[in-house]
Amino acid sequence: MDVLIVGGGVIGLGSALELARGGATVTVMDRRECGGESSWAGGGILSPLLPWDYLPAVTNLTQLSGRLFPEWVERIADLSGIDPEYRVSGMRVLPPFDAERAVQWCAGHNVRLEKDGDVLWLPDVAQVRNPRLIKALRLALERMGVRIVEQAEVTGIVSTDDRVERLDTTAGSFTAEHYVVAAGAWSKKLLGKQGVQLDIKPVRGQMLLYRAKPGMLQHILLQNGTYLIPRDDGHILVGSTLEDVGFDKATTEEAGAALHARALGMLPQLAQAEFIKHWAGLRPAAPDNVPTIARHPQLENLYLNSGHFRYGVTMAPASAQILTNQLFNREQPLDVSNYKWPG
Repeated sequence: MDVLIVGGGVIGLGSALELARGGATVTVMDRRECGGESSWAGGGILSPLLPWDYLPAVTNLTQLSGRLFPEWVERIADLSGIDPEYRVSGMRVLPPFDAERAVQWCAGHNVRLEKDGDVLWLPDVAQVRNPRLIKALRLALERMGVRIVEQAEVTGIVSTDDRVERLDTTAGSFTAEHYVVAAGAWSKKLLGKQGVQLDIKPVRGQMLLYRAKPGMLQHILLQNGTYLIPRDDGHILVGSTLEDVGFDKATTEEAGAALHARALGMLPQLAQAEFIKHWAGLRPAAPDNVPTIARHPQLENLYLNSGHFRYGVTMAPASAQILTNQLFNREQPLDVSNYKWPG
């Protein structure tokens, strides 16, 4: 099987890894550099922020990924020699929240939850360091013989009635037996008339980074959608905004100040930390955070793996497994009807 994946973020690279492990010959193409968009920009919390607030289509996928992640990152680290810093750091949820709903959901989904006064403690929530994961994934793929083509933007999808014949790009034309679009927020735009049914759009998220003494914060903190994520070396990420501003990745002083103020309210010691950076990324937003992982309804050799909104890294191993099972006609680990192509 010969597969061309358009999009070199964590979804595209993760899909390439799973397909190559299955014996496919894989090429990954990106319009810029692999992993340079939302995969790099996010925080890497490997759980929906409050899973009890999401549809089963979301939590079924994130829970499957959660079971796959330890072995997945170990394989990537072994192949690349790079530690993606997968860590089970736990998450403390500060009020307000619906405690009764949280307790019921966790009890029904075999998720450990403890109450510590007016704080919820989820001890098994893990994280991964996005830039290291992307770097490790890319190197692992290169060592597996996956071809990576960067600075190649798709300019046209040439198809017959039922098949894609080739992709025209700024780096020439490419052909394959099967084509996978994993272009994140750009997926609908890239597909053009072939993606009219899709409801995937960019939603900007702004983040802050601080350098503190290691150990200042040992667990993920979450309150009202704002989160603080500690890294091994003392860095602390603060995020993030949700802004419907199209393909605008500019940062704003207003958002930076608001994030800083909320973070200080959650962790006053952060005032002692050094501010390092403020950036923004564009998430591939889809209704209810439910991605599309499916074959095109008319073009039999075109697939989509996109629309993961806030949880591309979180859902990456499970999404790659589902896509690979579709291409190889294997049994699926869960009901995938929720991820079908819309329309």
